[in-house]
Amino acid sequence: MAYPRSPGAFPAPLLAPLLAAMLLLTGCGGAGGRTAEVRDAAVAFREGLRTRDAAATCALLAPATRDTLESSEGKPCVTVIAGEELPVAGPVRRVDVYGNQGRTVFDGDTLFLSRFPDGWKVVAAGCTPDPGRPYTCVVEGG
Repeated sequence: MAYPRSPGAFPAPLLAPLLAAMLLLTGCGGAGGRTAEVRDAAVAFREGLRTRDAAATCALLAPATRDTLESSEGKPCVTVIAGEELPVAGPVRRVDVYGNQGRTVFDGDTLFLSRFPDGWKVVAAGCTPDPGRPYTCVVEGG
């Protein structure tokens, strides 16, 4: 079957794969952009811990996680987060993104994140695999 087209136009059967390839290459809405966002948020969280910037660290916690942390101690997040015994993390080894959920695996720590209207937030930190459960986490939401 011949497809009517104007000079210089792509044949219709090639248009959809071409557009899909362009989207993948540019990262528009693709997992590549989300993967970088998840990694960047996790690294920023770990950097806040390393530099003892409690305000920046707390700003990167998901609301329910921050609320759980504060209610467990009866103090503001900026006071509580400084006392949490989170493991020292090395470089990023892996980042996984599944829709609005992400996981960043560092040498020595794993963070779980969710996407919110204002960006990716940490829902659990200080997580290690547990044979009885998927992970045990030092900091997590309720």
